[in-house]
Amino acid sequence: MLASSLSDKWTVGSRRMLSQDDTLLNEGENVRLERSGGHVRLSFQRAEKLNPLDWATVRELKQAVETIEAMPDVFVVSIIGSGRSFSAGGDLDGYLKLYREPAQFSRFLEDFFAMLAGIESSRKIYVALINGVCVAGGLELLLACDVVLAADTARIGDGHLNFGQLPGAGGSQRLPRAIGMLRAKHLMLTGQLLSAAEAREIGLVNEVVPHAELEQALDRLIEKLADKSRVGLASAKHLANKTLTTDLEAGLRYEIDFVLNYATTVPDATEGLLAFKEKRKPSYQS
Repeated sequence: MLASSLSDKWTVGSRRMLSQDDTLLNEGENVRLERSGGHVRLSFQRAEKLNPLDWATVRELKQAVETIEAMPDVFVVSIIGSGRSFSAGGDLDGYLKLYREPAQFSRFLEDFFAMLAGIESSRKIYVALINGVCVAGGLELLLACDVVLAADTARIGDGHLNFGQLPGAGGSQRLPRAIGMLRAKHLMLTGQLLSAAEAREIGLVNEVVPHAELEQALDRLIEKLADKSRVGLASAKHLANKTLTTDLEAGLRYEIDFVLNYATTVPDATEGLLAFKEKRKPSYQS
């Protein structure tokens, strides 16, 4: 869906203020990057345009993902919109220009693909905080994340065909894998926007909370993840994502080989068992 085409029915939010424990890593024209301990926050900065995922924004996101991957102490990355939108997808004027330049449009799609692939293959846990409208490219970004927390005011859908468009950043492939073929086709064909509760019912969202409590929900999630082995978190994500690229039998064989290596070479595997046996909190090396 085109970011400039939605109505003004969703409440405008305010920018999150930095605390003493936060560090502003970068403030680009489209994406703000800040860090608090092992958590990095990516915030979209173009609330007045419903945070479009145009080429400049995709490039900033791609660079941010690469930068974060090189931070060994970071284990959680959250992505949130500003104002009343998470992201309402592509920029109308930008698409009209790209459609006249096939070579440039191809490069844009490749950058979008690389950015989302970077999130999926990352050793970090990516959390989508759906604070409002999440449509088209916004949905495609959601689908690449590992956990989705949504405000009860959020509206989520594909929406491309409402404007004669097709998903080009993985929506046609990831959506059926996430919610099943029939539900995915229905969302794609009708362009329907789901409430946050409806999205949770079909498996697009993990948790729905009041809009004012979205940050607290993230804090609770980070607290749960903070006690886990970092290499364990990354490995569990990797194994789950393997189902996207392999059949069941091959995946089961891969799991055996992977877990054999993990259990016999990663110290955290032994530490977790010893800590449970000795009734103490584990001290993971990672």
